[in-house]
Amino acid sequence: MSSRIAVAATAPFGADVLERLAARHEISTVLTRPEAPAGRGRKLVAPPAAEVATRLGIPVLQPERLEHGLELDAPTVVVVAYGRLIPETLLDERLWLNVHPSLLPRWRGAAPVERAIMAGDVETGVTIHRTVRELDAGPVAAQSAFLIESDDNAGDVYLKAAALAEELLDSVLDDPSPSFRPQGDDGVTYADKIEPDDRVLDLSRPARELVDLVRALSPHIGARTQLEGRDVTVWRARVGEDGSFEPLEVQPNGGRRMEYAAWLRGLR
Repeated sequence: MSSRIAVAATAPFGADVLERLAARHEISTVLTRPEAPAGRGRKLVAPPAAEVATRLGIPVLQPERLEHGLELDAPTVVVVAYGRLIPETLLDERLWLNVHPSLLPRWRGAAPVERAIMAGDVETGVTIHRTVRELDAGPVAAQSAFLIESDDNAGDVYLKAAALAEELLDSVLDDPSPSFRPQGDDGVTYADKIEPDDRVLDLSRPARELVDLVRALSPHIGARTQLEGRDVTVWRARVGEDGSFEPLEVQPNGGRRMEYAAWLRGLR
């Protein structure tokens, strides 16, 4: 397989894998999403992958629509946290390899790391597969697992996944004729996008379930609840010795992140 590749990436996980690939492979182009409004001022902000590509001097394409004849200047495209379905007309033009941070067919979809932690999974992994029309259903070229430690949050798991993705991609990209095996139909689950209701901590639920939700949404989304009658985001928590839910780090609306004990002191 040619060592010259293009990369389709948008989100931080994709940016991380892009930077790792750029140190080891020739990258012709980075395909990413257009700039989007963000923050209170709603200013246009470049995607994380575009920022990495610009810093590394790699050409960036940010089309509003994906159409036949896209100039990527490489026979293979690595797709990682791009966030957009690839039309069949483009899939037919070259090999598209998707990097998915789960042990497919478990957790196909938009939020595989978050959903795995929310479900209490103790293991996940990375799958490299051919991109096909059906979501995350393509034949597998490489797959490997790693443990989710009890105190890992989503950020920790994404870092582990990026390092493993680099290793797996090296083996696939260095193979002049990689083989692919079908995924099969057993064990298929879907990792739906995180919606506002998914962020709500129902304090009547078991403590372990609540802690797993906090871990799943940290450090990038945040779990929401009311404590002491105030709306807060909970960034870290644990199961107490008595089995109760114990917040460790919170952020009041309009405020900064702080230790829960310090926040309580400020209420007095």
